[in-house]
Amino acid sequence: MYIQLKQIKKTYTEGEKQHLILSDVNLSIAKGEFVVLLGASGSGKTTLLNLISAIDSPDNGAIIIDQQSIDLLNEHQKTLFRRESIGFIFQFFNLIPTLTVAENLQFPLELNGKLNRQTQAELEFLLNKLGIRDKHNSYPEQLSGGEQQRVAIARALIHRPKLLLADEPTGNLDDRTGEQVMDLLQELAKLYDMTMLVVTHSMAVAERADRVLQLKQGRIIQG
Repeated sequence: MYIQLKQIKKTYTEGEKQHLILSDVNLSIAKGEFVVLLGASGSGKTTLLNLISAIDSPDNGAIIIDQQSIDLLNEHQKTLFRRESIGFIFQFFNLIPTLTVAENLQFPLELNGKLNRQTQAELEFLLNKLGIRDKHNSYPEQLSGGEQQRVAIARALIHRPKLLLADEPTGNLDDRTGEQVMDLLQELAKLYDMTMLVVTHSMAVAERADRVLQLKQGRIIQG
C-alpha cells in the first residue's frame, strides 16, 4: 500500500478539557487510487489531512507513506517531505495576495531549489491546461473564485507530487465550475500518476472516487 495509517489517535487540549478527534484510525490507500473522505463538520477530516501531510503529528500510531514512517521524521525532514512529495489544495485557496499568478507558482519551486527552464515550461503547461494562461501576470484579487482555484491546483501540482491532498476543493465554487475543476484535477492526477485523497461534503465529487470513506466518531468507516 502507498499510504498506511495504523491505530492513529489524536486529541486536542482546550483549557482543562481534552477533546478526542481521532481514535484508532486505520487506513490503507493504494498507489494511484482516488479516495474521498466524507464526514460532518468537526469530525476530524482536516486533522487527518494535516497528519498525513506531516503538518501535525499523531498522539499515537504510525503513518507510513511510500514505505517511509513520516511520524518518525524530525521537523526539518517533515518540511522537505511536504515540499517534495505532497501537493495540498486548500478550501480557501491560500494564494499569496502580493504575488502574481506566475509568482505564486514559482514560489514552491524556489523553496525546492527547482526553478529552472524545465520547471518554467511545466508552469506554462499547467496554466495553459487549466485555461488561465492569460492570467499569468494577474494578482489573486483580480481573479474569479474558479480561476483562483485553478491557480491553487497548478501550485499544488507544479512540483509533480506523488500524493495530492485536497480539502473541500469545490466548496467555494458553483456546481458548474466545481465540475470543471474536478475534471481538470482528475485529468492531471492521471497524467502525473498521483494518489489523491479528497475531503468533501459534495456527493458529486464523491461519485467520481474509486472509494468513499466516512469519518464518524473519530473512526473511519466505509461510505
